[in-house]
Amino acid sequence: MQDTHILTLSCPDQRGVVHAVSGFLLERGGNIEEAAQYNDHDTGLFFMRVQFAGGGLGADALRAQIPALAERFAMRWQLHEAAQPMRTVIFVSREGHCLNDLLFRWKSGLLPLDIRAIVSNHRDFYQLAASYNVPFHHIAVGKDNKAQAEARQLEIIDGEGAELVVLARYMQVLSDAMCQRLAGRAINIHHSFLPSFKGAKPYYQAHDRGVKLIGATAHYVTADLDEGPIIEQDVARVDHTHTVEDLTAVGRDTESQVLARAVKWHSERRVLLNGHKTVVFK
Repeated sequence: MQDTHILTLSCPDQRGVVHAVSGFLLERGGNIEEAAQYNDHDTGLFFMRVQFAGGGLGADALRAQIPALAERFAMRWQLHEAAQPMRTVIFVSREGHCLNDLLFRWKSGLLPLDIRAIVSNHRDFYQLAASYNVPFHHIAVGKDNKAQAEARQLEIIDGEGAELVVLARYMQVLSDAMCQRLAGRAINIHHSFLPSFKGAKPYYQAHDRGVKLIGATAHYVTADLDEGPIIEQDVARVDHTHTVEDLTAVGRDTESQVLARAVKWHSERRVLLNGHKTVVFK
């Protein structure tokens, strides 16, 4: 993977894009290992992800040469080294199931991340962070200090050079300014009872209504609360025998799995934004 790169791009759908990209790589000695593409007929856009090896050119040299190709097709593009793990900061409050799952998968080599810090508005998980040798930052957030708290959070994110921020059950609403700063690189997870069961104790509300499906949604963070582009969703069936505690346990498992998949795909550069939607090359 040391000499492997990932090129992602989007542009107006037109003839010759795939030929031009593959020819560009061939001319530079690149060998395509994985390629995926999608033509969105609704928007008239074309999306592509190419993983390629060899060629002897480093990322900087390739970045200097791609603009000429991109200009021909009005491409938006990014180039990344596949072996470079994604620098990540995780936010959490008092529910630690998603945090614990991500840390375990990361240390097990299942997520191509470099987790640089954990940020929380509570102190509950400082020992968990220490057990993984990850710096833990407690930043209390209230009505009177929200702006100052977010400024400190951004200092940490920028200081660590984080490409990804994961809201692993972080129970604070980010300001519009914060959402704009993190656009396209912050992922949130929540239960999929919205908009039916809002507010506190959604699983109690769901149990009271006798729901038959428990779900979870992972999406990018936007200023529109819980309405950002969806990356992944899943459901689990339940029935009348499930207690509130059972529903909560099923929901937490589903949330952990959905978030882990979303984080994995994002960190492997498999998710491309398509307006209010995403293209996910699994």
